[in-house]
Amino acid sequence: MSALAELRENEAARKGALAPLRQIGLVNGIKTFTKTLIASRLKKEELGRQFILSYWDTVSDREAIIDGDNRITFGQFKDRTLRLADGLNKLGLKEGDAIAELLYNGPAWFEINLACTLTGIQMPMLNWHLKPKELAQCINAAQPKALLVDSEFLEKVTPILDQIPTVKTIIAVGDVIPDGMLDYEDIIGKASPILPPGKLDMAARPYSGGTTGTPKYMHINRERLASDDDSQRRGASKDDVKKFGVKQLTMFHHYGIGNIKDPYTHNVRSLIPGPLYHAGVQIGVLPFFLGGTVVPMRKFSAEGMLELIQNERIGWTFVAPTMLERILKLPEDVLCKYNLSTMRSIICAAAPCPPHVKQGINELFKRQGAPKDVFHEYYAASETGLVTILEPEDYKNNPERYKSVGKVRGCECQVWDAEAGKWAELGKEGKVIMRTPTVYGLEYAGVSEEDMQKNFIEVDGQLWYDDGLIGYLDNEDYLYLTSRVKEMIICGGVNLFPNEIENIIKQFAKVADVAVVRGPDKDLGEVPFAVVQLKEGETCTEEEILAFCKTKGLYGFKLPRLVEFGDLPRNLAGKLPKKDLEARFWEGVESYG
Repeated sequence: MSALAELRENEAARKGALAPLRQIGLVNGIKTFTKTLIASRLKKEELGRQFILSYWDTVSDREAIIDGDNRITFGQFKDRTLRLADGLNKLGLKEGDAIAELLYNGPAWFEINLACTLTGIQMPMLNWHLKPKELAQCINAAQPKALLVDSEFLEKVTPILDQIPTVKTIIAVGDVIPDGMLDYEDIIGKASPILPPGKLDMAARPYSGGTTGTPKYMHINRERLASDDDSQRRGASKDDVKKFGVKQLTMFHHYGIGNIKDPYTHNVRSLIPGPLYHAGVQIGVLPFFLGGTVVPMRKFSAEGMLELIQNERIGWTFVAPTMLERILKLPEDVLCKYNLSTMRSIICAAAPCPPHVKQGINELFKRQGAPKDVFHEYYAASETGLVTILEPEDYKNNPERYKSVGKVRGCECQVWDAEAGKWAELGKEGKVIMRTPTVYGLEYAGVSEEDMQKNFIEVDGQLWYDDGLIGYLDNEDYLYLTSRVKEMIICGGVNLFPNEIENIIKQFAKVADVAVVRGPDKDLGEVPFAVVQLKEGETCTEEEILAFCKTKGLYGFKLPRLVEFGDLPRNLAGKLPKKDLEARFWEGVESYG
């Protein structure tokens, strides 16, 4: 099926294609289009850049970014972004170059992102949780000419200055500007609000998740995707890539873009509680490109998120499950304080979200004023783009679907039975593999094509991307994820999935978080061990945890053989270095597998 045929057949994709136009609005769209034609002088290569600038002019008095007491309009944002683009140009940064960013959530992140997007400069997004050695590795993988860093992170950067040879310029944001570094505000203050040469190209460049090692710097090679040679796309045809691209449009429809409008400002208002370096958090940024107001949180707090939803009339947000779990564990007198009636789309991803959390968030928000269920979910990876979407209509019709990550809507996705060498039967677990518009142009810095192909499984002469997940599909194409291949516990030949055990233990009233990992056993090889973090002030015993598990239906091999209590270093994206937790249980122990 061609892309055009897919668009004709796929009603959600058609609605998704029109959703951004509805969000912009007819009057603003006409004004912007007219200004674009004049400003671009009908040069095709300038239309995209001038459309963005013209749209900012059209909505110049509208709030673009709310950062505490600092409320920045689109007119002010345009002026600062153009000055920054001019300043970068004067520093010698041109189209195709890179400037890496190490920033907290805030206006500077949006300014550098759009300054680079308008000029074709790449912006690798560095994880500020990384250690200096890991930072150096990530920076060197991207080979940026410059580094933009929040002054609070200078202690991470200073020890590695001699290890990042491509970085010739370091720009600091904040009150402390060390010798040899440039002042961000000084660059903007000395520059002019003019658009330098370049081309429109989305600047944000993510890294892989990095839960099992140093994050890998990713690149989607558009030349590979546009090639007339199918072998450049690892065997996928141009029509395939276009068709999958059309499927990706469905997200605009299912998430409600075009239908979420603040009654006062008539645009969508998005809260960004998660770290902007994370690829998934870009869903929270999406409304900004359509004239939406964004409210980035410098540091997440559960009550602070509820307060901002109320005070800033938030209708859209992206979260990781950890954030929702922390909200639901707030005291009842806190949960009752806030009016949450403006919320329409809470979009969750980045890690498995327990079904009881999905249901609990819907119950909380409806109780506090939201007119209908707000929980949306998707499964995707930085490498793949959108795979599935779970929207309220899905689980409203069938509550069992709360256990899924949604229906396959963004690509082709199947489950492969590796042992049998065939597609898995419906309901049977296997490797989740997919064909998406990005995997056929995917590259990792420093990784050969031969090694890249190890991420794929060949089925009937076609390569399918393997994201390392185990799951199953039902008869209506809803996907249920049970584990990652690297986390699965093989206990006496029986496959155990940590997610299932974790979701049970998390429901215990005294528990704040839990991680289930592999532990050694002479007879069974591997058994589940549970590391449990209790809520502040709580005490608990292993016997209490195991008794609770039994009341919830865990039995036999699924019962943890060891329950240990301690803090879990999970970040706000929901990621947890399980390998580190697991390693200490295996110290001095040879594999029993």
